[in-house]
Parts: sequence; C-alpha cells; structure tokens
Amino acid sequence: MDRMTDPVRTIAERVRTRVLREGVDLARDESVAARYAHEEVRRYSERALGGAHAQLGDEAGTARDVVASLTGYGPLQPFFDDPTVEEIWLNSPTRVFIARDGVPELTTLVLSDREVRDLVERMLQPSGRRVDLSSPFVDASLPDGSRLHVVIPDVTRAHWAVNIRKFRQRIRSLPELVELGSLTQQAAEFLRMSVLAGANILVSGATHTGKTTMLNALMSGARSGDRVVTVEETFELDLDVRDLVSMQCRQPSLEGTGEVTLRRLIKEALRMRPDRLIVGEVREAESLDLLIALNSGLPGMCTIHANSARDALIKLSTLPLLAGRNIDASFVVPTVASCIDLVVHLTIDRNGRRRVAEIAAPNGLVADAMVDSELLFTTVDGCLSPTGARPARLGKYRAAGFDPDVVLDGAAA
Repeated sequence: MDRMTDPVRTIAERVRTRVLREGVDLARDESVAARYAHEEVRRYSERALGGAHAQLGDEAGTARDVVASLTGYGPLQPFFDDPTVEEIWLNSPTRVFIARDGVPELTTLVLSDREVRDLVERMLQPSGRRVDLSSPFVDASLPDGSRLHVVIPDVTRAHWAVNIRKFRQRIRSLPELVELGSLTQQAAEFLRMSVLAGANILVSGATHTGKTTMLNALMSGARSGDRVVTVEETFELDLDVRDLVSMQCRQPSLEGTGEVTLRRLIKEALRMRPDRLIVGEVREAESLDLLIALNSGLPGMCTIHANSARDALIKLSTLPLLAGRNIDASFVVPTVASCIDLVVHLTIDRNGRRRVAEIAAPNGLVADAMVDSELLFTTVDGCLSPTGARPARLGKYRAAGFDPDVVLDGAAA
C-alpha cells in the first residue's frame, strides 16, 4: 500500500506553500506543522463536501501522514515509530523490508524513486554527509541514533539501496543479557571479572548478532573512574560511562580533502590519555593500529565479523597485512596472540534469538602460524557451558586481585 496518497501529497504541498509564504521553520517547532496540517486537512474535507475532492476516510490519519512527510521520514515514519521494528531496508522503491526480532518481512509500502531520494536527502541533512556519483556510498547517524547506509547507481543496478538500523534502547549490562537468555550467569560473572581486570576483548559474530550490544554490556562492568575513548565509522555505541569521548570518521569534502579515517582516529585516541580504547569494528588496516595500541598496555575492546572465535583470531591476524608490504605475519600473529585475552563469539538463530556461542582465551602461543587458544565456554545442546579449561594467562587477573577459578569452579559446582 502506498501511504503517500494523492490527498496527502496535495495537502502536504499546500502546507509547504504556506510555510514558505509565512517564513516558518518547521525544524524548530514541529507543533506548527501539526497545526497547519490539521487546518489544511479540514479545508480539504470542506471542499470534498462540495464535490471538489473525494472525501477523506480518516482525517486524523491523513494529518499524521502529512506531518510525517514534512518533518519526519514520510511513508517510513510508521516503521520508525513502531518499537518492534529494528531495521528497515529498501532494495527498490517497491521492495521495502523491515525486520522484527531478526526476522525480515516484505512490506506493502510502494514508493517512487523521487520519494526515496528525498527521504535520503532529509536523513543526511543533519549529518552534513552526502551521496552522489563521486561518492556512491554513505554511512551516517540519524538524529535519533539510528544508522543509515546508502548505495546508489551505478554501483547498484538501477535503484538506491537504503538500509536503516534503528536505534533501540541499548541493553546496558550483562545481567540484562542473562535475563534474555543470551548467556549464563556464570559466563556473565567471568566476563565482568575479565573487564575489571583490564582484559583485551574481541567480540565476534556475523551481521546482526548483537556485537555492539555486547560491547555496551561489557563496558557496564568497567570501573566508574575509567576514561574511555571510542572510535567508530559512524556512531553506534551507547555507553553509560561518566568520562567518555566518542569519535567517528568523516568523509572527504567535494575537493577530496578533510577525510578522517579510523586509523587516524585510533592514533588520535592514544593522545587523549584513555584508560580504555573501544573500536566499534575493525575491517581493514586499522586493525594494525589497534594491535599496536593494545600492545602498549592499553586495555581495549573491538568487534569483528567472523564465523567463530577461532576464525576471528585468524581474521585479526590477517587484516593488519593490508597496512603495507612492510607488515608481515611474523609480526602480526604473535602480536595478536599476546594482545588478545578473550574472544566472545555471538550467533543468531533463524528465529532471531541472539546468544553467546563460545568464549575463547588465547594462551599466548602460536601453532602452525595461527594463534592458539582454549575454549572456556562452548554451546552444548543449545546451552552455553564451561569446558573446564582455564585462562592460561592470569597476570592481569592476579594484578587486579582476582582469581577466575572462584567464578568458574564455584558456578560449575
């Protein structure tokens, strides 16, 4: 169904004409848009009684659609307002999908190419970012914290591809994940102890498995006095931290200048005396800068796309090689082995349920040119269970006054 009906378009155009004539800024006061919309809907209905238009079946609903087209995200606004919708994506104007609890569904919404472009431009306006032939990809944060990604032709075949990962009230603690069944109390206590001990934690998983949510939850266990610096491609983390500096990348200008990369942000973060460095995700050569930072003794966390904890360590040992020919595996692999203390791997099932699938601890050794590790927790019959293994490196735990056996043995008993 096309929510942007002819009456809505007609009334919205009349409101726009009135706004321009009276010099009103709808961005400053949305109540003006609502008032104008109701007035113009009433006038439209009055004309309909005289036979000039077809009568409106739902005046209040029409007014809401008009306001959404003027100040919100038009036909997509109902999906933004629906708390059960976690993601929205458009493969074409006639193929609009949403996801609830990780399960996708095709909507009945039908748009035009022009409506899609107008919506994207409206979404990008607050961020100052752009998408055009010279820059056919864009990542941006919407004012409500949602994440927008757009790709345009000729990179796509014919239509703009739009993906919106809605901001949802983040899960802010490990106990909340326990309540949801995403991990066990035993695993949560061990992870909390590891965070307090300053362990370097790599969170891995496929798309939509909850990696960013896990970072938020892990950081809830950090000491309140820690100064935390986060760096991301676009803002997604929502940490409940008192002393926090958050930075995101920046696209180059039309002249090709002013770009700020993730590598640059990691280097700048080290000059800001952080107690912890959080990198939203490593995909390329910035992984080298992260390893160098962690190798200097700075506690940190990051996420990475991978199919298992073992694959995550392999990938983190490979990505730094993209930094240049002078970087080779003989440096990178041992550095990963010595820097990363834990890998928390997440999965999502076909019903959209997200959970911790395994927790691995590198032992500091390299075997067959790969980082060697022990699985501390793994999934058995659908339940995250301890394997009986223990972290091989206990220096950070002992320095902080902790003994992992207290949690691992006590909970297992």
